[in-house]
Amino acid sequence: MANIKSAGKRARQSEKTRKHNMGLRSMMRTKIKNVVKACDAGDKDAAIAAYKEATPVIDSMINKGIVTKNKAARHKSRLNTRVKALSA
Repeated sequence: MANIKSAGKRARQSEKTRKHNMGLRSMMRTKIKNVVKACDAGDKDAAIAAYKEATPVIDSMINKGIVTKNKAARHKSRLNTRVKALSA
């Protein structure tokens, strides 16, 4: 534990933020998995719906600093490619 009062407070704040960010990151991963599952099942309508649900969540993670802009773009691009491959 920290010896200085302010360092102790900072440690508590960091832990609280870490737990909050873990929840947000987990939510994002779940949305991504939903799209992947729908694509693997071959359900085009469900995949499109899941993708539309996942996109704003991924975008909001950029603003919150959970993921970088490039990582979010990479996820969206790969998911979109999988969804579009269903119609071919």
